[in-house]
Amino acid sequence: MSSRSPLPPPPPPVEIRAWRDRNALLADRAQVLDALVKGYLGAGRLGLLWLWAALFALGWSLVGAALTSLTDVLTAIVGGVLLLLGLSVMIPTGLAVGFGLRKDRRIHELLCQWGELDRDPVLDRNLRRPGLNLAWLLPSTVLCGVGLVVCLVLPASADPRHDTYAVIVYGMGLGLICWLTGLIGVMKAAAHRRWVLRSLARGVRR
Repeated sequence: MSSRSPLPPPPPPVEIRAWRDRNALLADRAQVLDALVKGYLGAGRLGLLWLWAALFALGWSLVGAALTSLTDVLTAIVGGVLLLLGLSVMIPTGLAVGFGLRKDRRIHELLCQWGELDRDPVLDRNLRRPGLNLAWLLPSTVLCGVGLVVCLVLPASADPRHDTYAVIVYGMGLGLICWLTGLIGVMKAAAHRRWVLRSLARGVRR
């Protein structure tokens, strides 16, 4: 499921369900859940998140260069140009991340709705995706830790004789970007794990 593909609809209400038997329900449920899990934890979504984070960091770097170049009139003009360029990268990138998070929330809602329809221990085994979950969790945890360390250590170790406020703000901004990106990944991995434990538990619903 690509970022632009439409999401499947929620399961129909009980009073208008038209599955001919339970096997047909389980087959449709498995197909929809497989597509939703791929759209939620797919490797492409992880790469896209890191791409947006890199673009946002690039925009922030341009803003940081603008902040650190305000020494005279000429550099102020150059800084203004860099500031506009940085904002022109950060604003659409931030909106893209916001839309992606909103889509993730909708996918998670659909996962819960379709998962609660029934249980199928055989087909549901393919939906657990422990490898993909770890692929999200481990690097995201590292990125979270790196960002947190930068945000805490940089201001504490700054030398007032050499490090300006602009440099400290710039470095902390990069650390915050790393921390937030990692936090998104950790939260998605944790949310998928909770969904697996709640909706794909062993046993068959009667």
